[in-house]
Amino acid sequence: MKKSLLLLNMIVMVLLFSCNRNENVDAKKVPITIKRQQPKSVSYQIEDAKLWLSANVKDAKKLRIATSVNRTDKENFAKMDSVIIPVDMTGDMEYYLPFPLTVSYLKAIDKIIFFSYPTQTFAAYEKGELIYTGPTSMGRKQDQTPTGLFYANWKAEETTSTFNDEWDLRWNFNVENLLGVGWHQHSLPGYPASHACMRLQENDARYLYDWADQWILTAHDSVLVKGTPAIVFGSYDFDGLKPWLQLIGNPKAMDISEKEIQNQTKPFLKSILAEQENREAKG
Repeated sequence: MKKSLLLLNMIVMVLLFSCNRNENVDAKKVPITIKRQQPKSVSYQIEDAKLWLSANVKDAKKLRIATSVNRTDKENFAKMDSVIIPVDMTGDMEYYLPFPLTVSYLKAIDKIIFFSYPTQTFAAYEKGELIYTGPTSMGRKQDQTPTGLFYANWKAEETTSTFNDEWDLRWNFNVENLLGVGWHQHSLPGYPASHACMRLQENDARYLYDWADQWILTAHDSVLVKGTPAIVFGSYDFDGLKPWLQLIGNPKAMDISEKEIQNQTKPFLKSILAEQENREAKG
């Protein structure tokens, strides 16, 4: 009888252990969910930059939203005359920038980042869930940022620009080694002004610096594993008005749809998933 009870207890313990293991495995497959504060409405108005700044300079959340909506940073914001400001700023910043919160087409991709030339914004996704977004200043008319699929290569907390050796680039992450193109912290004047790189606010550059994965090289410096995929897409009307001024009349004028992200990703999906599988095997 005692032996039977002992055997029964052992079976129960094995079953419990097996269930716990299955629960842990399944937990890894649960989609990422992020709780966000949605504003009651999203609309915009023109305001005097200096007056608005004097009244809100100590409100970090409002300042981040205002600078991002105007594709700029605090230093350049203070130099502007008129800016567009959301009427209701109680929401999280994702609601004031154009990328969709979820993209079901991206669920199989662990990590991917997009840079939108038309909207001058970027977005980082994990398993189809938007986890971070912000403004950027991409290549000016005569030095446009190349578009297409790239992969994060190497990173440096501080490095020197290949265009001008007097420029120090903070939180730099290279994506095109031969051309020296990457994302990094630098001045955002409120329009595309870089020499092909993707300029970011410092807090955004630091976030992506820690978030994205580098390449892995062999002993002979050939690429063994590629880093986080990055897709740069679209074009910018350098001779027109700043496109975000359209938000005054239509708050959804610059929205990027799930379908557009799917269309931009589809030509590269097979390659992205192959590289992801390679990282899992060799990384």
